[in-house]
Amino acid sequence: MSSTVGHVEIVGDGPKLQKFYGELFGWEIDADNEWQYGMATPGGPTIGIAGSQDGKPASTIYLTVDDLQVALDKAEKLGARAVQPPTPIPGYGSFATFADPDGNVIGLFKYEVG
Repeated sequence: MSSTVGHVEIVGDGPKLQKFYGELFGWEIDADNEWQYGMATPGGPTIGIAGSQDGKPASTIYLTVDDLQVALDKAEKLGARAVQPPTPIPGYGSFATFADPDGNVIGLFKYEVG
């Protein structure tokens, strides 16, 4: 199974971090959606900058895969623990997350085609 970095997520105080990274790197950040989830595409993987659900800062790397469930199952067989099952994001694709054997949370992403 091969993969590339498809998305990086930075979570904390969403509006503050969107302003910070926008000014720091000159990124155009679009947060005009119901979740106020800021999206930047600086020439590589997309970067999401969002508010934290639990008040804790975090960052997650999302690796693109062809089949979320197959990748999640393989990760579990290798000692990982599923955190978020495959979940659709209408208009974008689907994602899942797992904790690796040391507890690092890694995301999997499948872009929507069409």
